[in-house]
Amino acid sequence: MKQLRFLIPLAIFLGLVWFLAAGLKLDPKEVPSPLINKSAPQFQLTRLDDATQTIRRDDLLGKVWVLNVWASWCVACREEHPLLVEFARQKLVPIYGLNYKDDRNAGQQWLARFGNPYDASLFDSDGRVGIDWGVYGVPETFLIDKQGVIRFKQIGPLTPEAIRTQLEPLVRQLNG
Repeated sequence: MKQLRFLIPLAIFLGLVWFLAAGLKLDPKEVPSPLINKSAPQFQLTRLDDATQTIRRDDLLGKVWVLNVWASWCVACREEHPLLVEFARQKLVPIYGLNYKDDRNAGQQWLARFGNPYDASLFDSDGRVGIDWGVYGVPETFLIDKQGVIRFKQIGPLTPEAIRTQLEPLVRQLNG
């Protein structure tokens, strides 16, 4: 009977170790978004480069488009940015930026320094629109279809492989 008392805590400990090991193998970039296959949240924001002009989600209906959430203070955004500039040169799909919790001047200077892949960049100074989109952090990238439905989400920086094997084929499919 005394031996069984020691086996119960050991079994509990081994169970906890197993759950921890399983959790460490998960990739946080593969967290499924509850927004996939749902309508993109409504927004109305000013452009980063012109505070007198606004863009709404409904202005983008009827075309497939990409929303890339970024900030000038984001180190991972700087890693991703050359890929976005290269992807934009292909002109497969319009790319809109969502400048997230940033300073307007810092965002403008950042794009002037590193290149501007965006058809327009929206200014989300307080991050409320990003919250509506379920943004965990920057960068994040979404692909939205012609009806305004989110079809793809990448958490973290885009990679050449993700662009080639996921984003480009889906853009072609949605535009086809």
